[in-house]
Amino acid sequence: MRGTRRTRLCLAGVMAASALIATPAARAAERTDGHLTDLVNPFIGSQNEGNTFPGATVPFGMVQLSPDTGHSTGYDYTQNQIRGFSLVHLSGVGCRIGGDLPVLPTTGEVTQTDYARYAAGFSHADEQASPGYYSVGLDSGIRAELTATERTGVQRYTFPATDRANVLLNAAQALHKPVASSVEILDDHTVRTEITGHGFCRDTGPYTVYTITRFSRPFTAYGTWDGAAVTPGARTGRGGAYVRFDTTKDRTVEATTALSYVDARGAAVNLRAGGGRSFDAVRRRAREEWERRLTTARVRGGDPTLRRTFYSSLYRSFLAPNIGSDADGRYMGWDRRVHRAERFTYYQNWSLWDTYRTQAQLLALLAPREARDMALSVVKVDEDGGWLPKWGYGPVETNCMSGDPVTPFLTTAYQTGLLKGFEERAYRALRKNADGVPPAGYPGIGREANAEYIAHGYAPFVKDRPLSKLGDSDYHHGASVTLEYALADAVLAQMARGLGHDADAARYAARSRNYRTLFDPSTGFFRARDASGAFTGPVDPARSTGFHEGTAWQYQWLVPQDLPGMIGLIGGARAANERLDTFFAYDRLLADPARTAREVWVHGDAYDYYNADKYNPMNEPDLVAPYTYLATGQPWKTTDVVHAALTLFTDGPTGMTGNDDLGTMSAWNVLSSIGLFPIQPGYNTWGLSTPVFDRVDLTLDRRFWPSGGLTVTAPGTSATDRYVQTVRTDGRPHARTYLTTDALRSARTVAFTVGPRPSEWGTSPQAVPPVLK
Repeated sequence: MRGTRRTRLCLAGVMAASALIATPAARAAERTDGHLTDLVNPFIGSQNEGNTFPGATVPFGMVQLSPDTGHSTGYDYTQNQIRGFSLVHLSGVGCRIGGDLPVLPTTGEVTQTDYARYAAGFSHADEQASPGYYSVGLDSGIRAELTATERTGVQRYTFPATDRANVLLNAAQALHKPVASSVEILDDHTVRTEITGHGFCRDTGPYTVYTITRFSRPFTAYGTWDGAAVTPGARTGRGGAYVRFDTTKDRTVEATTALSYVDARGAAVNLRAGGGRSFDAVRRRAREEWERRLTTARVRGGDPTLRRTFYSSLYRSFLAPNIGSDADGRYMGWDRRVHRAERFTYYQNWSLWDTYRTQAQLLALLAPREARDMALSVVKVDEDGGWLPKWGYGPVETNCMSGDPVTPFLTTAYQTGLLKGFEERAYRALRKNADGVPPAGYPGIGREANAEYIAHGYAPFVKDRPLSKLGDSDYHHGASVTLEYALADAVLAQMARGLGHDADAARYAARSRNYRTLFDPSTGFFRARDASGAFTGPVDPARSTGFHEGTAWQYQWLVPQDLPGMIGLIGGARAANERLDTFFAYDRLLADPARTAREVWVHGDAYDYYNADKYNPMNEPDLVAPYTYLATGQPWKTTDVVHAALTLFTDGPTGMTGNDDLGTMSAWNVLSSIGLFPIQPGYNTWGLSTPVFDRVDLTLDRRFWPSGGLTVTAPGTSATDRYVQTVRTDGRPHARTYLTTDALRSARTVAFTVGPRPSEWGTSPQAVPPVLK
């Protein structure tokens, strides 16, 4: 999912230069001591609208303590002032959200209350980041260090020798739109805040965060502010607070800030659970947690840059969704009531239009216990609030993006065994979502165009239809919405059949063919239909209307449930391959893969989605497109395209291809590098392509993956020797271009042999991925 802010940087030039940018973290990674955390560069994606953050967090943590430089989503590598270190950031999201309670150390008198005015300068030469840790030297002479636990952010500030060392806690400013805030100094160690805000790509309903900050030693003075008026000695205020220390002898101040979405008591509970340890102890623990996560995938081979981009992507894949329940199990539900999670952790922040395509599957593979709780949390959203989410932030629906992404997200959980014991509860929620529309009084739109889709087989494109609720409208993207609904119906049919709901399965399977209603024989492409059923918009598929963040060229391939049917519509395998070759600029790709990726595919900035007939590797609708060749008898071209796209991931600040969208692009990189990709998102089909490493050892949780581990080998794989010659699973020849989830459950090895030229592997009609019927 992307925002609307546009930058006019020359992406091709910036990305080509990224290898020359040596951040402190990148330089440190060259001196690896054998820890995988040393291979992670959190600065990747912090420039050119990747919208990542370099600050401190733990896997799936509630708190992401990170610097804000003035960019709408937090940190921008090209900026040189820090406004504060705030608690909440979403990795790679293109909309303004989070940034709650920016905290900044200063010296001298407190005269400014606008964080744009009191911001501190800094240099990248004195900045470093690694998983769970961030440090920067400010131009004021203060060093700031950050680390985190699951529900707290921990700060250490080293001041010059002064009797006016301040820490400013700004409750009234954030990345989102604060509508109310309060601050209270409880005692000579503790500050409490309450912040209510809203925002995102468009306004949402309000939500409230509660914080409590405990300092390591008593203040020598304090005050609060309302607006621009600073009142020394005041204990309460609406804008912010400052606390002062004498650092003439002891120059270090530590502070722990706990966060809760429930209430002030929840923040106090989280502080007790996560506080009390020294900064260094918390930092060590955070590093250990990240090391444990990263060791679930150990790679051999590949150059240092490739390994750094891989582990940095793996790191970002574990950043979200985020813990939403407090240490006592309480969480704020979508009904604005407090609930308690029993025997599971409640998670929140659901970028489902993005993550259902890649990250959901990667977490099911490498973090299944957490992925199970995430799936149960989505079911609880329905049970607490009445409907499943579309794009949820905290306890509110943003209605960002379109279609029905929650269905393939939850059916992925079902297909990978994460919903055992809860299958029927999840299915009831999915069936209600698939067959209805939320009522007017509910903030979410669900399948907004469902009535027309069920009655006529398509969602109409109604460009000027007024918004019925905050966020996006499915009617504004009728063509792509039809394809998204049809895909959701296809995977829901498989779940229904597996649970014995045969009549439902037949009904959803029939609806999954609704993509055909968009096919215009006169153009040979999908086109939007208006409310009367007529095709509408420009005839040129590169200028098409009604597709969300894309064109008819890019959405042509979003029919993974029935690729043979789609291929038949456009004239058969030969015609499909010709169209795919044009789409990927395949001839140019063979001559110069990296240049083609940067200069042909990436045709503008991170938010240029339209008016193009080429692959857009920066956006979600195209993520599965390279794997279409697996169904057209030319699987070697999948490897060509995937390996070219992987060159867009580099180890500098511009090394992300577009926004990361809560780990979506990073998960694409990880899975494609391993050679296993979910080509039918929401179902159990994993496409095969040549890995980029000689060997990858995956450690799997036996509770969900009985084999306990999977080793993927491709000895000698390289830019020249990149074509699959044979595949063997547990020593047995494997001729198909895919594996099923059931096969992965029992497999211990997937062995590729590679060579310099395409082979006959995967080219028979029996080798292609299945049709979901």
